[in-house]
Amino acid sequence: MITGELKSQIDKVWEAFWTGGLSNPITVIEQMTYLLFIRRLDELQNQKEQKANLLKQKIEDPLYTEAESELRWSHFKNMDPEVMHRMFTKQDGVFDFLRNIGSRSAAFSKFMKGATFMIPTPRLLAQVVEMLSNIDMNDRDTKGDVYEYLLSKIASAGQNGQFRTPRHIIAMMVELVEPTLEDVVCDPSSGTCGFLVGVSEYIRKHHEKELYKDEVKEHFQNRMFMGMEFDPTMIRIGAMNLILHGIENPQLKDVDALSEANSDFTEQATLVCANPPFKGSLDREAVDGKILSVVDSKKTELLFLALILKGLKLGGRAAVIVPDGVLFGSSKAHQQIRTELIDRQKLQAVISMPSGVFKPYAGVSTAILLFTKTNSGGTDKVWFYDMQADGYSLDDKRQSIEANDIPDIITRFHDMKAESKRSRTDKSFLVPVKEIRDNKYDLSINRYKEVVYEEKTYEKPVNIIGHIENLDKEREKLLKQLKSLLA
Repeated sequence: MITGELKSQIDKVWEAFWTGGLSNPITVIEQMTYLLFIRRLDELQNQKEQKANLLKQKIEDPLYTEAESELRWSHFKNMDPEVMHRMFTKQDGVFDFLRNIGSRSAAFSKFMKGATFMIPTPRLLAQVVEMLSNIDMNDRDTKGDVYEYLLSKIASAGQNGQFRTPRHIIAMMVELVEPTLEDVVCDPSSGTCGFLVGVSEYIRKHHEKELYKDEVKEHFQNRMFMGMEFDPTMIRIGAMNLILHGIENPQLKDVDALSEANSDFTEQATLVCANPPFKGSLDREAVDGKILSVVDSKKTELLFLALILKGLKLGGRAAVIVPDGVLFGSSKAHQQIRTELIDRQKLQAVISMPSGVFKPYAGVSTAILLFTKTNSGGTDKVWFYDMQADGYSLDDKRQSIEANDIPDIITRFHDMKAESKRSRTDKSFLVPVKEIRDNKYDLSINRYKEVVYEEKTYEKPVNIIGHIENLDKEREKLLKQLKSLLA
């Protein structure tokens, strides 16, 4: 958990950028990402040197040659601001090194194409480097917490409808799907890679001892985590988020997940956790034909569901956030994707969330779909939950409150036997698939939830008028007493 002192240190770095002329949150985080990665490279080089000294051997796969030593964080951090800034901006300087180190450290630098160094003044660079040097990030948890706190400052949705999924919602979804060490986890709209980080933290919490095994560790570091993102800035930020959470080589693809360029994403993942963009529609010609064969639409929220089904292996499961319109939309494409999930796959749950969950980014009402790819049906009953609170106020401030349905959701979902006894007036209940089919595959909870109306009785109007007259008499009496006291 990030401390108040750490938050204060990061806030000061943030303020330094703003007063130094960089006010776009994404730009600030991107520039800080470059600096954090340069610092990380120096740390890795130190580890290699210490190992070589201990074994009295040559450094194995060094990140820096002897001639490049001046490009290391530990070397330039104490330089004069003007000299340091020239070290960054000159040809074959620090930033050129960062963009071209892919052959020696591919995890992050392979996404550096198009990256631009934008810290405008020597004073700002020196100030930020000094501040970051003073932040103790020696352990993985602190590194990850610091970066997560940075990402929490992104307070506006992207141009294509992307916005940062609240971390407590991610944690809930991960708890619902229970990732295993054998899983290959994918987020086809990875953004800052919050879902992948969430899964990695779950694995570390529940399978810590197994991660010491070489084979398990190799899978965890190199094959377990897949992501796709077409925004080059976001993929750099996402890669750094994973690296600072201890995943050194995530499989991130710089690609439009819905396009033909991503056609090889077929039966590759065993688990998908995602919050795809809801906004707008795409040119049908640009969409992978295999996706259109599942749902013929231009709407991104429907196309991503088809993409997820395409990318999952048989038996693979998914937890996906969708706008409410997916649940009840009457268009042919909306009914097509719901029919696919219910009749050809196994739809397990629909969790309706209140509209304030994504504030201040957006006020859209959303739901979480949980399903398993079977290609042979299997939907028997669908579990519905009507979430009323998520532990935070549902306004733009999103302040912590006591009301929170999330623990109850997790408990109930993992005890379906008890759910069969619940009535339609409860927060959660099961609906037979036949009833859903009879309702044209409508998945909105209000279609099935029963509302209990409490009967209230009121006094007759004549009695109410009598009470008012008695009050008037009492008022007149008191007014006369008051006047007599003043006479």
